[in-house]
Amino acid sequence: MREALTNYLKELEKSDHIDEKELLKNIELFQHERLIHLIVTVFVGISTILFFGFGLLTEKILLLLLSFITLILFAFYIFHYYFLENSVQKLYTYYWNKKKSSK
Repeated sequence: MREALTNYLKELEKSDHIDEKELLKNIELFQHERLIHLIVTVFVGISTILFFGFGLLTEKILLLLLSFITLILFAFYIFHYYFLENSVQKLYTYYWNKKKSSK
């Protein structure tokens, strides 16, 4: 998904003419992707907190290890979600500029 979004943004930067319908469709698709990643990111974050909390309460090393693993996974999801959020904001900018120029 990262590659597809990056390529689409590069294509928009090079293009003189932006098809509004295609842009809206891509915004819709990438918004959906962003929503799914937000849900997964929140789930992984909550799992990290729960594993850590239960690991401290029960003093089980396995739960602390799981919290460390999910913390690493959570960090990667945060970086990916940051990329998605910023890229979709760029798509909004292209759309708004297109709307201004067509008036």
